[in-house]
Amino acid sequence: MKNKQTEANKRWQKKNRGRASYLRDRSTTRSFIRNKATEKDLQEMLDLIMEKRK
Repeated sequence: MKNKQTEANKRWQKKNRGRASYLRDRSTTRSFIRNKATEKDLQEMLDLIMEKRK
């Protein structure tokens, strides 16, 4: 049996697919940067960020 909070979370995610996807992607990106990114990865990301800000 699932608890009420889990059910509410699933309803919210279904209703807010775009926002849920954004939050999931942001979380994945942060986790990658913190735990797996190499110096080369970090430099590439910095370059992408600088280009995006232009």
